[in-house]
Amino acid sequence: GYPQLDSYGEARKSVAYASVDGYCRQLRNIRKKTMGSNPGNSSIVHHANVDSAARDAVRCIEHAMVVVSGEKSVYRCVVAPASSNTQDESKVVAPHYQRALGTSYSYVAASAVDRLLDLIEYTFLREAGCAGNLGSVTEASNNPGAAQSGPTGTGEIDMDIRAAASAAAAGLRIVDGVRMLGPSLSKLCELTNPCGIASATEANKGPPESTIASALCISLHRSTVKNCSKTLENLARSIQLDPLDGRKHRPADARVATVSSDVVHAIRLITPFTSAYKSVSKRRALPWDPNVGESSGEMDTFIRFLVKQLIISLQGKAQNYKNDGGVDAQAKSNVFMMNNTFYLLELLGPVEGVEEQPADDCRIQAPWFTTKISKIFDSEKAKYLTHWESLNKHLTAVDDKELNYQTNKDVLSLESGRLLKSRFSGFIEDFERVYVVHRDFTVIDLKLRDMLQRDIRRVFLARYKAFFDKYSRIQFSKKNMENYLKYPPQKVNSLIGQLFAMQ
Repeated sequence: GYPQLDSYGEARKSVAYASVDGYCRQLRNIRKKTMGSNPGNSSIVHHANVDSAARDAVRCIEHAMVVVSGEKSVYRCVVAPASSNTQDESKVVAPHYQRALGTSYSYVAASAVDRLLDLIEYTFLREAGCAGNLGSVTEASNNPGAAQSGPTGTGEIDMDIRAAASAAAAGLRIVDGVRMLGPSLSKLCELTNPCGIASATEANKGPPESTIASALCISLHRSTVKNCSKTLENLARSIQLDPLDGRKHRPADARVATVSSDVVHAIRLITPFTSAYKSVSKRRALPWDPNVGESSGEMDTFIRFLVKQLIISLQGKAQNYKNDGGVDAQAKSNVFMMNNTFYLLELLGPVEGVEEQPADDCRIQAPWFTTKISKIFDSEKAKYLTHWESLNKHLTAVDDKELNYQTNKDVLSLESGRLLKSRFSGFIEDFERVYVVHRDFTVIDLKLRDMLQRDIRRVFLARYKAFFDKYSRIQFSKKNMENYLKYPPQKVNSLIGQLFAMQ
């Protein structure tokens, strides 16, 4: 019923929409140019692009606040009958006209917020991979074997762990922006009364009137939380879907698997967004945390779930080493688990002797992590060392009564000589057999490599040295003494020092 207000609303709507839309397009074009001029590792470029898109989305929220604030100022200056609080009765705007004014302003502000909502939806769908899904996290947790079959359902996507981690971090960054800036934007969209000026008779009538724009702000928050929860589920699912076979996923030399470094990278990306994660978990029931509200879990709950999925994946790969068969199957499985669990402890575990960690050094301080991973590591190491303990059966002392010498000679009798020959030859045969198998394993971490070499020496070397020093002085073979003594302790020690070197 007020053509001038309709014309005002249409004109300002176009300006508000174009302002937000133009700024979004400008940021997108700058991002494309920047990404196009930086060729390199595809994973790094992808993360940089997704992170940049999330930052741009937050910038657009700030810009939308500026636009809506400006529109509110324009609205007040153009439409309000007077800026003075002492206006007379004749100048007070009629209630029905106030309603029309409020509707007009809401129409203008809603266009800016609506464009912002579209942009953030687009960022999640296009950049963060929310257009599809990686399947159900709950189903994969209940059936780990099925998790390895990969996405098969309609609309499911294929996303590696690093891409999913970048998307999750981007989603949390946007939630952070909406969480901090959203209330201010919503406040700007509200009106104390439709014309923005509280009259004496209306000042105490209750809360500000909600507008279409403020309702869109609520939708913006809900949509952001929903899409962010999906990126978190995709991250968890991508770990579950990591293949159990293939040189990239299950190295032939039992070194650290790609999945371990990918999960460490993921945890480092999402850890800074603890408040954003809590904002999501309070409002959405997640597969690993069904509680909502104040009883919902913190970021540590999610990280614990990711580590659990990683351990399941690693154990599946370790089992496949055993399934391959061969003399090295069990040992390779043990070395693989040691490599990966030690890697996790070194990169994510707390640093001993340091009470406060640097802000940029993401470490899991909770006791469960060190306890759980250390327990697995110690168990695998104990199993691994049993392969070397078999050498000790040849190094037991020989009763002096069994060492008989030939008459008037320093040479052992035939039977006594055979006894020592069997001990030395048995040790040589088993040592060569074990060494040939274990020398092909790789331990890249020097600290772990030195630890394992020391532990192997501790298993049998001291006993072998004592055995060698005592019986190598006895002539138990007339012609082939050098064949039985070809591994003096110094040489054995040197050979152990060459184990686990990078191939």
